[in-house]
Amino acid sequence: MTDQIRVAVVGANGAFGMKHLDGLKNIEGAEVTVVSATSQEKADAVAAQYGVANAVVGLEGVLERDDVDAVILATPTGLHAEQTQAVLAAGKHVQVEIPLADSLADAEATLAVAEATDRVAMVGHTRRFNPSHQLVHDKIAAGEFNVQQMDVQTYFFRRTNTNAKGEARSWTDHLLWHHAAHTVDLFAYQAGKIVQANAIQGPIHPELGIAMDMSIQLKSESGAICTLSLSFNNDGPFGTFFRYIGDTATYIARYDDLFNGKEEQIDVSHVAVSMNGIELQDREFIAAIREGRELNSSLRQVIDCYRVLGQLEEQLA
Repeated sequence: MTDQIRVAVVGANGAFGMKHLDGLKNIEGAEVTVVSATSQEKADAVAAQYGVANAVVGLEGVLERDDVDAVILATPTGLHAEQTQAVLAAGKHVQVEIPLADSLADAEATLAVAEATDRVAMVGHTRRFNPSHQLVHDKIAAGEFNVQQMDVQTYFFRRTNTNAKGEARSWTDHLLWHHAAHTVDLFAYQAGKIVQANAIQGPIHPELGIAMDMSIQLKSESGAICTLSLSFNNDGPFGTFFRYIGDTATYIARYDDLFNGKEEQIDVSHVAVSMNGIELQDREFIAAIREGRELNSSLRQVIDCYRVLGQLEEQLA
């Protein structure tokens, strides 16, 4: 291994591809050697913006290179499992954006490939790394706080195929396999293994073919419960908002910001070296490669999330 971990970002022109590029530029020991996009024009534009020497189209143009140690996949959901397996088969470390897959079978198959290699394999479950949620996690680990209930709202106004930048995209997002995955994994991370899960959904959109509204209930082995409301129909502020109701306090988390139950902001600047959850996620990825260890949000650690999603999909069917 060279002193630098040489990274390729695939899907670099998308909203989250650029978020990773923004984070990686702050990480000592990480060097982006190539970016990939769906067209050469888009790849060249991102390379020029971030000062990356090489720009290619597609994943194959990345895997054949000898100046890439690790790949970050910020590509459409339906490609995640197949592309993750391809990166591992090429002998490279991989971080794939959430979700790992859009079916349990694909998630399990990808885990099997990861466990057969010595490569680092990570899924971008960013909530594990947001300073807001990490402060709560640290208090739980110290025995200072226990979750009794989580109330979570994941709301977007997305009645067409658009990304986080408001740009049109070619694939359809999914409330269950993408957006619910964040909360299902986080609830287990904070409250323990999920032992009960229920879901209902609203009408199927006639063109997109997905439910635009969904409600999920979870219960952990600790007895804690979680209520998750999701919508693509919400014409208002978008994002995911978490309320932790515990035995000693109430916390409200909005991405990297944290408030108490009285809406007083809590300083989380001391929690980690950055206030950017994506950057912290990428720091863990690079550090685990350098140190040759399992990392937070490894495929093994998050697979239970996808097993729960699989159960919920069966209920909804």
